[in-house]
Amino acid sequence: MTLSITARCARTGQLGIAISSSSIAVGARCPWLRAGVGAVSSQNITLPALGPMTLDLIEQGRSPAEALDEVMADGVFADYRQVTAIDHLGRVASFSGSETLGINNAVHGDQCVGAGNMLANPGVIEAMVRAFERTPGPLAERLVTALQAGLDAGGEAGPVHSAALKVVAEPSWPIVDLRVDWAEQAPVAVLASLWQAYQPQLQDYLERALNPSVAPGYGVPGDER
Repeated sequence: MTLSITARCARTGQLGIAISSSSIAVGARCPWLRAGVGAVSSQNITLPALGPMTLDLIEQGRSPAEALDEVMADGVFADYRQVTAIDHLGRVASFSGSETLGINNAVHGDQCVGAGNMLANPGVIEAMVRAFERTPGPLAERLVTALQAGLDAGGEAGPVHSAALKVVAEPSWPIVDLRVDWAEQAPVAVLASLWQAYQPQLQDYLERALNPSVAPGYGVPGDER
């Protein structure tokens, strides 16, 4: 019910996930990120706890592969889970249990890992990974482009209804956290439009948080600075 791309920017060290699903509010359950540590997408028949569990182990020094091996051996109904992980060094890992739904695939790339289930065809994930690898620009832009490439290659077997984009950097909070919890049509296109609207304001929001004395005004009625 889900396709995702989990990745790191080699230039900035940012970590991010772009994800879409036929289910409602995929961004509320599946993407888990921790600045300076890693990113995990817990999908298929989702157990959200797998995200923090895996990130805890990575933070303790395990590689993503070691972390997933340990988590999946811990009574979490592993046969039903599909999980991808990347750490702050760009190392990746994936797990797809024997009960992963429909056509499913996971592909490891350069500083990225893509995975999905109930796919139209296995090539969907390969298309996402290759699009991420060849797309320049900010991490968020590359992730959205990769997700759209997966849809263009066939996407899920049925329609998708939700999408999310999340990126972490040096602050303790996500610098990008955009969600389309439900759309009858084209949630990834809506997500791309949200990103295009948010991108010019991203640095302003960081400055307002970190040094409000030099931050630009809000440009709304009542802000006379």
